Amino acid sequence: MKKESAATLQPQQKMNAFQKFISQWDLQILVLPGIILLLIFSYLPMYGLIMAFQQFRLGEFPGMSEWVGFKHFQTLLTDKIFYTALRNTLAISLLKLTIGFVCPIVFAVFLNEMHQQGIKKTIQTISYLPHFISWTVCALMMFEFLGREGSINEMLTGFGWIKAPIGFFEDGKYFWWVVLFTDIWKELGWNSIIYISAMAGVDAEMYEAADIDGATRAQKMWHITVKAIKPTIILLLIMNVGGVLNANFDQIMMLTKQMGNALLTERADVIDTFVYRFGIRDQRFSFATAAGLFKALINFVLLLSANKIADKAGESALF
Repeated sequence: MKKESAATLQPQQKMNAFQKFISQWDLQILVLPGIILLLIFSYLPMYGLIMAFQQFRLGEFPGMSEWVGFKHFQTLLTDKIFYTALRNTLAISLLKLTIGFVCPIVFAVFLNEMHQQGIKKTIQTISYLPHFISWTVCALMMFEFLGREGSINEMLTGFGWIKAPIGFFEDGKYFWWVVLFTDIWKELGWNSIIYISAMAGVDAEMYEAADIDGATRAQKMWHITVKAIKPTIILLLIMNVGGVLNANFDQIMMLTKQMGNALLTERADVIDTFVYRFGIRDQRFSFATAAGLFKALINFVLLLSANKIADKAGESALF
């Protein structure tokens, strides 16, 4: 009897799920354009990855070229320029993953401690604005600020901290820090939004109880505010680790073009610019596809590893 009742319930449960799907037809239509765009721009282009295993030539249909196996991957792993690009990518990404990732958290925590709503909203608005500036405009602004005759050099020489202007755009040793500075300046306020939203859900009674126990302001910030947004921090950290080989192509391209210095290639060339240069300029499409696929696979492995470590440590995991 129990088996029969369970068997009769399953079709009814499936029917109810189907009916619920049909009853929400208006919501399904809203989701449909997003699904179509995802298929067109994210899944269909995956077919082109087979070029990494072929000798593709312009004009040929992907998949119809001569198969060469792992030839392009072998060439890639013996290319000294690729290892230079890999080093630069890792250096820039690790700077962003440490300093750049922590700054929005610190900014959100201190902003949450402000009780003057007018000042708080003004600071929030000012910090959000750079996000909406394109990297092209941002590169021009940075050239004006950090050029030899820019305001930063004028300020440093005016205070007597340096004797001669620093060539931020002429010496490659400054490039990684210029990239980090511009990324923090542009995305600090925008990246802090999710942390501020997470802090809004913290129960005010926890702060009141901490006041009764004699906790200092710093202790409340660490033991209540930071602990409350810890799951959000872990999730975003996992996602950032999964994109550690993405060094922001737009930012690097605009800054290097604005600098216009060939000597910066030693510090400015990242995997994305490496793929762009060999794929578009030199028309080595299969080789560039192999480099892009290599980067995607490494990112995927890092994402799975970071998620597994977080799950084993008892933290919030993506899946």
